[in-house]
Amino acid sequence: MKYKHALFLNPYVEKSATSFMGLFPPTGLEYVATSANDFVDKITLLDLRYNRELSNPEKLMDFIKKEIDVICVGIMWNRQFEEVCQLLNMMPDGIPLIVGGYKATEQVEELFQTCPKIDIIVRGEGEETIISLMKKEPLESILGISYRKDGKVIHNKNRPLPDVNLINPPDRSLRSNSYYMSLNGTKVTNLTFDTVLSARGCPFSCKFCTFSLNPLGQKRTFSARNAESVVDEIEEISANMVLFSDDNFFTDVKRSERICDLILERKIKKRFIAQARIDIAKYPKLLEKSVKAGFKMLLLGIESPHDWILEQFNKGFDQKTIRKRCKVLRRYPIYYHGYFIYGNIGETEKEMLYIPTFANEIGIDSITFHKLRIEKFSPLKEIAEQTPGYHVTTRGEIYSDRYSHATLKKIGRKIKFTFYTPVRLLKIAYKFVRIKIFTFSEISAFILASPFLLRNILAREIEKGRLKDSLKRLFVRNS
Repeated sequence: MKYKHALFLNPYVEKSATSFMGLFPPTGLEYVATSANDFVDKITLLDLRYNRELSNPEKLMDFIKKEIDVICVGIMWNRQFEEVCQLLNMMPDGIPLIVGGYKATEQVEELFQTCPKIDIIVRGEGEETIISLMKKEPLESILGISYRKDGKVIHNKNRPLPDVNLINPPDRSLRSNSYYMSLNGTKVTNLTFDTVLSARGCPFSCKFCTFSLNPLGQKRTFSARNAESVVDEIEEISANMVLFSDDNFFTDVKRSERICDLILERKIKKRFIAQARIDIAKYPKLLEKSVKAGFKMLLLGIESPHDWILEQFNKGFDQKTIRKRCKVLRRYPIYYHGYFIYGNIGETEKEMLYIPTFANEIGIDSITFHKLRIEKFSPLKEIAEQTPGYHVTTRGEIYSDRYSHATLKKIGRKIKFTFYTPVRLLKIAYKFVRIKIFTFSEISAFILASPFLLRNILAREIEKGRLKDSLKRLFVRNS
């Protein structure tokens, strides 16, 4: 007998006034829900970032008790991990609770220990596994799951990774909301956002990255959908801004060119964001086509300005190459956002604080920087464990006797305020206008919302007792 009503739940709740993390849908969860659609009578896809009423745990539990007979939850991130576990432990008894996603895959044992209500964890890609679970096949026969049996946790063998061309793209009709920028739950502009996954896996082997590995270390090698299917999906999307969530959209240059050509041939008018390596600078023809096709922003994994760290990461380029490639990239009307990692093994505070200076030197428009994390199968884990004075927590957080968590956090704030000066913020706004990332009406809406955004930022700084230091870093250059 079929399940009557399956809930596919994105359990994260936005805490800040501006839900920048909520701009894009939970793509992985949507893929799995789409695969299950033909095997249950009804599916509710619920994103708690956009449903304020059901983000109240009591109301959510009432809804589940009245409507739902199987619960599927996507756990993707470290953030709000404790809150998500608390929510899972509130789930009603007697309703199967299945969880999956990257974080669930990584923390199988911890989740079973912390969340006694969990029945099954889907490891790795779940599109085929969820079909077997919805069909209620015997658990011992289903590949790619871990489950409870007689007080023990059973880990079945990994499921072979399927050809991406055999996986149906997300059924967007399952959504109960659009994705937009909001302020305290109120839409700021009519600009809407969506994602497309045109390929899975990555051909590179950066040592800090284990995102393409399942809990037993199985790597998802690069596997790309054909260009026509990708553009067919884009053509059906109503959103204005589309993010390619591939690890590197430009891995296969000819395929990327073909996608751009098809977008132009079909006269699709959208704004695209994609992740890329700086190697794209070697392909001017592809960059020119990308600009014409509507690519407005590239997210570049630079990671560090220091050659010895880049070598440690096995990035495949050095600082000289970064400077050379970025000089080429600046010729094209594209917004460049760089990703950096600080708190690396052996890195000094002085080296960490060079990140914002280097980003300015190479002409990056904006940056994101994260403390180094070492995941379960990272090659860096052995290096960290063998380096005196360094420690790795069970969550993959790394710190040292010299640089504690608190010290690294303070360094991160110095990096932020050194880079994001008032002049930098004006430059960002000017480039948004110049390359037409946003329309005039969208920019006007941002301007009208700015006083409210500033008020909420200041309130948060005051609440945490750090307003004076924040203002000092913002308006006084660090020596």
